[in-house]
Amino acid sequence: MNLNQNSRIIIVDDIADNLLLLQLVLEAEGYRIELAMSGSAALSSICASPPDLVLLDVMMSGMNGFEVTQQLRQSKHFSMLPIVLITADREIDLDRALAAGANDVICKPVDLDELLVRVSAWCH
Repeated sequence: MNLNQNSRIIIVDDIADNLLLLQLVLEAEGYRIELAMSGSAALSSICASPPDLVLLDVMMSGMNGFEVTQQLRQSKHFSMLPIVLITADREIDLDRALAAGANDVICKPVDLDELLVRVSAWCH
């Protein structure tokens, strides 16, 4: 039995190829994956059925990752929900992400080994 099979992760990105890559890698490790292509879709999904972890792209059209994080943190129901921001912007550092309410940051292009280590740390 894979220990990851009970961990549910929502991946949020407005680029389908990014979603597919992360989905394939994480499903191969036994995680249950849900996808959202916008911040508003992610919020609806998270409110309906909270995941164990949110992998959230920062730069999206409409509501960006910082805005989604801040909205989630405004609710007492999601104050402890692990949120990992994913960004191609090397200027976004951990301090800025933590100030927004995120728990961690992963830079694009995503190193898949690093992704698995970080996800495993948050999904225990």
